[in-house]
Amino acid sequence: MTTQAIVLLLTFLAILLVLSYPLGSFIAKLAGNSRVPGFGWLSGVEKVLYRAASVNPEQGMGWKTYAFALLVFNTLGALAVYLLQRVQQWLPLNPQGFANISPDSAFNTAVSFVSNTNWQGYSGESAMSYLTQMLVLVGQNFFSAATGIAVVFALIRGFSHHSVKAIGNFWVDITRTTLYLLLPLSVIFAVFLMGQGVIQNFDGYKEATLLDPVTYSQPKVGADGQPLKDAQGAPVMETLTTKTQTIAMGPVASQESIKMIGTNGGGFFNANSAHPYENPNYLTNFAQMLSIFLIPAALCFAFGRMVGDIRQGWAVLGAMTILFVVMTIGVLVAEQQIHPLMQALNVDQVTSVLQSGGNMEGKETRFGISASALFAAITTAASCGAVNAMHDSLMPLGGLVPIVLMQFGEVVFGGVGSGLYGMLIFAILAVFIAGLMIGRTPEYLGKKIQSYEMKMTAIVILVTPALVLVGTAIAVMADAGKAGIANPGAHGFSEMLYAFTSAANNNGSAFAGLSANTPFYNIMLAIAMWFGRFAMIVPILAIAGSLASKKRLEVNAGTMPTHGWMFISLLVGTVVLISVLNYVPALALGPVVEHLQLFAAH
Repeated sequence: MTTQAIVLLLTFLAILLVLSYPLGSFIAKLAGNSRVPGFGWLSGVEKVLYRAASVNPEQGMGWKTYAFALLVFNTLGALAVYLLQRVQQWLPLNPQGFANISPDSAFNTAVSFVSNTNWQGYSGESAMSYLTQMLVLVGQNFFSAATGIAVVFALIRGFSHHSVKAIGNFWVDITRTTLYLLLPLSVIFAVFLMGQGVIQNFDGYKEATLLDPVTYSQPKVGADGQPLKDAQGAPVMETLTTKTQTIAMGPVASQESIKMIGTNGGGFFNANSAHPYENPNYLTNFAQMLSIFLIPAALCFAFGRMVGDIRQGWAVLGAMTILFVVMTIGVLVAEQQIHPLMQALNVDQVTSVLQSGGNMEGKETRFGISASALFAAITTAASCGAVNAMHDSLMPLGGLVPIVLMQFGEVVFGGVGSGLYGMLIFAILAVFIAGLMIGRTPEYLGKKIQSYEMKMTAIVILVTPALVLVGTAIAVMADAGKAGIANPGAHGFSEMLYAFTSAANNNGSAFAGLSANTPFYNIMLAIAMWFGRFAMIVPILAIAGSLASKKRLEVNAGTMPTHGWMFISLLVGTVVLISVLNYVPALALGPVVEHLQLFAAH
């Protein structure tokens, strides 16, 4: 690692800690039904919203009622996103006159944004109207993030309450989270981004005349929008010349802010945070990285305060940080190595494609290797999916790191809410394993962990590996799945594995070499995204309901401490052991084989 990479990583973690600690205290107060400090002026708006929806904020919900409300709310949200895409051609705020989105693509996008995945099989600036982007896509950025935070509130109440059936009120949780947390942070961050050059307008696209015409080749597409192939299966190419460049406009800053803060990841532009209108400079790049981790880190402190022991929050945050630092070092080291095939060339030939002796392919010169590699680790650790470099161009072991970070179950900070509730599930499993080893009934935060909790925990832990591995296997065997591969061999398999890993774990980033905007992938990935989100949430709420109904036991001499280094080590080991073992064969067939082939060729 270079000195620059070390300083960048340490600075990032230090500033994150300074910002997230006070925000954690604020979130802990937000989780209650009391007035939020500093936001008394919004309490009237909150009451109006409850009155309009006929919600009694004082009425608690059992876990089944909470889960039903959550599923209904998100299902209706998916329908709204789907319908608006299907009729956007006839609606206002569409200066480019974009056509309606195809049924399979609209279905995929609806599920994607509702599940906080934001997988994008389309190019935003050439497919989505301003109305679609602002009303339903940005709207679901808020609501999906608020849903994740609501679920973790419910689970924490399961630990902190005792002998009760209610785990909170879903409508209250999602309203307060949106109103007091997500909206203010997004407004502040959007203003900052606009000040740095991120655009925010409703103008039509601009045509700029090029100083020199550009001639280029691209695959020819048929009437169905798919690339044409010749008798040998190779793409049919066409040569084009252009004298102008279309410069996309639009309300970008408002989407960019919640995209990062809500760990959504869906960009206004196809290039995402590699586009200068989304991420203009090094300062905005650093701020975006901080914004991705801000709420996930703050929720750890909120957890400690809500259960009455801040050390518990520190322990969970410590486990997350250890995993994150180890994996980040892995991708930094991998990307700062010279490509082995480039070493066969002389230094002068290599200079133009290398920076600081590393792999600059697919990276922005504005950010360089260190900031791009760190961004790749952050966005895949945090279930965000935003990218400022093309992950498809990472070195084989560099690409392995984002895949593994997602395969950990997105618990290394993870998405807003989903990262913490995922890590707490691993904590339950860790104390269960420890209890078996010492012959005691497992308990965590004073609650006994019994057979019901372990059955639900097993479902939560196994659902995503099943979706990833079964989905990848089907894609490998199906002709429609193999048709999307641009790079045959081990890398093509990695592209498939990455796609289903990203979808099932609700990340949304991609190895971009896979042509996934087809009916096959749109439907398959939508299934993975939906069940990867809600087949986890429902059993987690069931655990919350079971824990809330139990008495909270007092700490005694036989209680296993869950705030020290021993527990942190046990938690880290459980995450690594359970998560990685599910995927070792698949990883061996993809990035590991590609790495070996690359160096064998050298």
